[in-house]
Amino acid sequence: MSRSEEQGTWETDAPPPLPDGFDTEDVQRARSGAGPHFHRRYSVRIADPELDAEELMRLVQADPDRPAPSEFGTFQKVRGREGEMRVNDEYVVRMPGPWDGPVRVVGTTPRSFRLATLEGHLEAGQIEFSVSGHSPLEFRIETWARSGDKLSELLYDRLRMSKEIQMHMWTSFLERVVRLSRGRREGRLAIRTRKVDPPAPIDRARQLDAMRERGVNFDLLPREHHTRENGWRVDDVRQPLPPGSFDTASRIARNYDFAEPSIVEGVFDRDEPLERRTMLLVLHFHGLRIPVGVRVGEVYDEPRTLDGREGHVFGWNYRTLEGHVERGQMDWQVWRFPDDQVLFRISSLSQPSGGGNPFIRLGFRLVGRREQLRFLHMTAARMARLTTAAAAARTSSAR
Repeated sequence: MSRSEEQGTWETDAPPPLPDGFDTEDVQRARSGAGPHFHRRYSVRIADPELDAEELMRLVQADPDRPAPSEFGTFQKVRGREGEMRVNDEYVVRMPGPWDGPVRVVGTTPRSFRLATLEGHLEAGQIEFSVSGHSPLEFRIETWARSGDKLSELLYDRLRMSKEIQMHMWTSFLERVVRLSRGRREGRLAIRTRKVDPPAPIDRARQLDAMRERGVNFDLLPREHHTRENGWRVDDVRQPLPPGSFDTASRIARNYDFAEPSIVEGVFDRDEPLERRTMLLVLHFHGLRIPVGVRVGEVYDEPRTLDGREGHVFGWNYRTLEGHVERGQMDWQVWRFPDDQVLFRISSLSQPSGGGNPFIRLGFRLVGRREQLRFLHMTAARMARLTTAAAAARTSSAR
């Protein structure tokens, strides 16, 4: 083996972005892990293979357990059809001891596939398997990850125990891929590691305290003044939810658990009453982390009419604070109707605030609207997934 380790940077060694259409529920992203970030590449050259690159990758995708070294780990499919690999399929990598690693398929091509780690995995990040060239072929395993928690960091980076297990697992995987190709290894296995030191911790509590000192950044005029003709963006997104899920959806709404975490991270004191609560929102915008503030305005739980239908609504809204890149208000509502139909509704009005960093303002002007709409629709879809999963769990426990 040829091994090297060098200092990396987040700009060059960050994991690739997660694509649209990928289910991000329960994904452990690198930023949520502990300790340093590692970008590792394991590769082998294969001379005189009887299979071409796409034939070899087709075999690995059909059954990634085939080249997996059973003494270190096995792939067991837990979601999706056997004999094929598609986006959002899931596997558990079974390893000796308490090391089982759940993963989800991020994407596939004829010559590659990429996986993301899920909650409970020792690592937080992604791994990609790819093959290139003709003769020789090059098969590569590339990982971008941090330890999943402090204990995993201790075992991986400080004691180096799980780091060595991982190295032996993937180098053994490469050796078995060579045999699967019916070729021979050319030269040494190459292992390159780039280590990125963890970022300085951000004091979110202090940022939240700073937001509490700020006021709302727009005039609270009657809603009929906030129209498209007056320069406001007005959105109304509606998502049907499972019948009978009103209480579950209301709880999710109250706790802000519906927010798509890949786009907005909510920081607030959960012991603080919802009424008049100040919240720090960290916007994830093309690699940037932009802290902004909002404050809860109204909270309501009462009979109302929607499009001529009598119903009951639980809802609340928050309003943007000074320093936010936008100004406006979002209402989060859960509706229940007499026929037990349940609806999640996001009603919002917004416009650029003209404040904040000029480069960020320019970025929002160019692509902010697209990201805003993406957040609305992904949040509605997340609420549907959460309530559907809760309904399925109730049905299962009742059997």
